[in-house]
Amino acid sequence: MLKLLSFITCCLLSTMSFAQNNAVGIFQNHADVGRPKNAGASTYEQATQTYHLKGGGSNIWFNRDEFHYLYNKLQGDFILTANFEFIGKGVDPHRKIGWMVRESADESAASMNAVIHGDGLTVLQWRPIRGAFMRDPQDEIFYPKKTPFQVIQLERTGKKMIMRVANWGEPLQEVGSHELPDMPDAVLAGLFISSHNPDVVEEARVWNVRIDKPVASIYHPNPQIQKTLPKNQPVLGCRLETMTIADGKRKVILESPERFEAPNWMPGGKKLLYNGGGAIYTIPVTGGTPEKLNTGSVTRINNDHGISFNGKQLAISGGREGVAGGSYIYVLQLQGGTPKLITEKSPSYWHGWAPNNKDVAFVAQRDGAKIYNIYKADVTTRKEVALTKNTSGHVDGPEYSPDGKYIYYNANPTGTMQLWRMKPDGTGKEQLTFDENHNWFPHLSPDGKWIAYISFPTDIDPDAHPFYQRVTLRLMPVNGGAPRVIAYLYGGQGTLNVNSWSPDSKSIAFVSNSQVAEPASTEKTK
Repeated sequence: MLKLLSFITCCLLSTMSFAQNNAVGIFQNHADVGRPKNAGASTYEQATQTYHLKGGGSNIWFNRDEFHYLYNKLQGDFILTANFEFIGKGVDPHRKIGWMVRESADESAASMNAVIHGDGLTVLQWRPIRGAFMRDPQDEIFYPKKTPFQVIQLERTGKKMIMRVANWGEPLQEVGSHELPDMPDAVLAGLFISSHNPDVVEEARVWNVRIDKPVASIYHPNPQIQKTLPKNQPVLGCRLETMTIADGKRKVILESPERFEAPNWMPGGKKLLYNGGGAIYTIPVTGGTPEKLNTGSVTRINNDHGISFNGKQLAISGGREGVAGGSYIYVLQLQGGTPKLITEKSPSYWHGWAPNNKDVAFVAQRDGAKIYNIYKADVTTRKEVALTKNTSGHVDGPEYSPDGKYIYYNANPTGTMQLWRMKPDGTGKEQLTFDENHNWFPHLSPDGKWIAYISFPTDIDPDAHPFYQRVTLRLMPVNGGAPRVIAYLYGGQGTLNVNSWSPDSKSIAFVSNSQVAEPASTEKTK
């Protein structure tokens, strides 16, 4: 049974104890650094998971700093990502907000700062050792684009720090990177605000705050390297998140040190369904205690599952009782019960219901072939029909449009994984995306207007969709148009494998990763 943990516990790696009354949201402590003339403050709004920062201070520069700081103690590599916004017009155009990494809370500490100014000036700046005077321009990297970027990311990898920025809807853009060889392994890291005017207190709001602890290439994009890695690898914890499409605001509703995957939004919009530990669970969209769904003797369920258009049936993919390994497709009543076997052969991975609630689309290997193809099957007769007959490449994620006119899927005949669609009989194939990313799992909104999908980095094997990658979720109009980025996260396999749109087409649900948990074996995935 997955254990529901507090939002505070699972987002951070701590070796320092702080007073309980100093904790704010996922952060262990907040304080004014450098004794600014006017005190700052930090608060957390649980309902929206938004942080409000107030801070004064003369500057963050030269050999000492004055600002308000909301921080954790972190160790090793990490990725800090959040949306920032000043409140009000402000007094000084050089008021600052962003992410900061420091060796200590001392006013003269060595630090690395990912900074956005009130006038849009964007800069990565640093103090290499305690007490050193920060120099202009030697200790900073200016970004040529001057705009109040909303998304700020600061990543630490070894001794290197990398700053990236974006306005919501756009890909992250790298500002620059720099190494601090004397920065200790254990550091303070968090949000900051400085008014750049000792007589003024400025305000900002920060949301979609995520502290991710990446791991080495556990599931390496190169299959030959993956074969040489130990079988039992550390497993990252998971967050179950919901996001409103209109503004990109995210909420974490469940967090666990164990792996879970692939949410479906249930009819009525009040609950989510997901898989974890070989079982299916449901949970209210507002959070709470997960409840295990009765799936009878099918207990090795993977992340390919979904709900029929009429909201009455659930398709699952999983192991078969008495048979070692393999994935088969079953159908059962949504409220739980005895599953009916649909596919006699394995491997078979479900991906889409037809609007007639009688057919399902899936990918499978048949007759000894090593290539996956797209099939459909009648859930009553169990008769399956091949819709593609590829002899090379990879296809995945077939999903019917709500009007039944098309099956959407991803394929890589061009060498890059892109989104495609075809008619329900397998004819009329059309490519829909044409970029450098590897795009997977197109999911259509219930109103038929949008496609949500996940994009993997360019260095990933185009046949693979591995765990633990720097991925983005994207949105594009069904009738064509440029996609936009709606979420930046650390995830991959299990993040968005199945349709997770809310019934009103206003939100989606997905899974992101957080930090390393105890080692565990991994299930084989396609």
